[in-house]
Amino acid sequence: MATRYRPHFSLLGLVYTIVGVFVAWDRGYINESLVERVVSALLAVFLWILVLLGVDFHIDF
Repeated sequence: MATRYRPHFSLLGLVYTIVGVFVAWDRGYINESLVERVVSALLAVFLWILVLLGVDFHIDF
């Protein structure tokens, strides 16, 4: 019987990532401007059809 590869996420990996994001935010590597640009870009990529229809996904906090 063949088994499928199922990626799994460990609790340790999740905690490591959360702490890493917090440290990067605290040290200035991640700021509000970067978050705005990343969110806008992700919305535009996943909802590209709306961009073609003229929807503006620029996020301003």
